[in-house]
Amino acid sequence: MKKVKYYYDIKTLSYKKIEHSWKKRIKDTFVFLSASAFFAAIMLIAFFNFFDSPKEKMLIREIDNMTLQYELMNEKLSQVSAVLDNVQDRDDNIYRVIFEADPIPSSIRKAGIGGVNRYEKLEGYNNSELIISTAQKLDQISKQLYIQSKSFDEVIEMATKKSDMLASIPAIQPVTNKELKRLSSGYGRRIDPYYKKPKFHYGVDFSSPQGTPIYATGNGTVKKTKKSRRGFGNHIVIDHGYGYESLYAHMQKYTVRRGQKVKRGDLIGYVGNSGKSTAPHLHYEVHKDGRKVNPAYYFHNDLTPEEFDRMLELAAQENQSFD
Repeated sequence: MKKVKYYYDIKTLSYKKIEHSWKKRIKDTFVFLSASAFFAAIMLIAFFNFFDSPKEKMLIREIDNMTLQYELMNEKLSQVSAVLDNVQDRDDNIYRVIFEADPIPSSIRKAGIGGVNRYEKLEGYNNSELIISTAQKLDQISKQLYIQSKSFDEVIEMATKKSDMLASIPAIQPVTNKELKRLSSGYGRRIDPYYKKPKFHYGVDFSSPQGTPIYATGNGTVKKTKKSRRGFGNHIVIDHGYGYESLYAHMQKYTVRRGQKVKRGDLIGYVGNSGKSTAPHLHYEVHKDGRKVNPAYYFHNDLTPEEFDRMLELAAQENQSFD
């Protein structure tokens, strides 16, 4: 039963029934509902800010677990990267050195992945930095592994050609010189016989009588033959492949033709005194990748270790060259 409310009228000194108009009733209802909604909203805000729902608690646990897994993955990627660095170092300083191949530049091994921002879709989240860091490490390792795989392919190919390469390297003396008495001038600064001034001598001179046989120092193809009364005189160049070339100068004559294939120890000509020469001798040079190098370092196939050391001492002596 609905309660009836009264008020005391001081004018009539009697109680009168309280009656509300329909507008008043609507207004009171609206105020009540508004207040209820307001307090309900405050309670909801407080609840969602200070209390987690079961679903939110589950999601938070999943995020924490995911973060932990990413951190563990980062550590493992760092370990993999360290192992890969070791493999790359061994590749550059052992495997490629054995086969006399140039190391792969660090700028290629460690180069980043260019182009558009590959990680744009991973930005804007609480753990974006961790996720992007992991993705970058994974991409970098993938690229380094690809480069390393290609390098090993090259090393395998070089290994299969190792015997051919060893036979092609100019590794003997071009004239018979077992007793080491014919090496008269070595690689380095020497006195020019014509101008009597120091000049860099890019080869070694073997003093021998005219007509002494000259032999190819490694397998290869005759790249150049030239007859001349100046400079190197009658001379030939043999391309041994693998970046090696050898030059034989001041010859009396040569017995090979351009394009001819020769093997180590084949007769290619005879010692002479042609061109800019002061006495019968052979001027011999070795070129590696277009650079003139000390030929004495390659006379190891026909010498004992003691003879090789003695030969290096003789080649290092400062004296006058023959050309």
